[in-house]
Amino acid sequence: MNPRWHKLLKEYAEALIIALILALFIRTFVVQAFKIPSGSMLPTLEIGDHLLVNKFSYGIRMPFMDRFIFEFDGPEFQDVIVFEFPENPSKDFIKRVIGTPGDEIEIRNKQLYRNGEEVSEDYIRFADERVIDQRDRFGPETIPENSYFVLGDNRDESYDSRFWGVVEREKILGKAWVIYWSWEGFAEIRWNRIGSRIQ
Repeated sequence: MNPRWHKLLKEYAEALIIALILALFIRTFVVQAFKIPSGSMLPTLEIGDHLLVNKFSYGIRMPFMDRFIFEFDGPEFQDVIVFEFPENPSKDFIKRVIGTPGDEIEIRNKQLYRNGEEVSEDYIRFADERVIDQRDRFGPETIPENSYFVLGDNRDESYDSRFWGVVEREKILGKAWVIYWSWEGFAEIRWNRIGSRIQ
């Protein structure tokens, strides 16, 4: 092989390996892309939103393990988080934190109460006028240590902590940060949502 081509191929291979290592590092420790597949977080997040999750928000995790190298403060009330789904850890879920450790959570006829206080939530949506036990009447329940109670913003159409329980601290992957792409298909790109911070 021509020495010039050999040197060029070696340089490209080195650059590719470094790029792959950097991408793996960033995805593991800093930021990860996530796509919204369902309407459980409407109106905050729409089907087809693509967002970045800040994996550095709550600590630095050991790669491929449910342990933290460095642990920061946990999620706060009303943070939107991505976590391993307790019933199937191979799936990632996104919901809003409603109860932090020690909080008492209760739902009375669709109205949320946190520590006995009525919570005003301008980000939620109801799609069903009926009042159904477990979905619309829940608790009161005190959230255990190192655990979080999460709900979808689309309250009547969300499979969340009301049905399968709390999220353990170690299972939280990060805080939803920003929408970097949004579309309903090739024909309809939602330009107005791109770059929106998630709140």
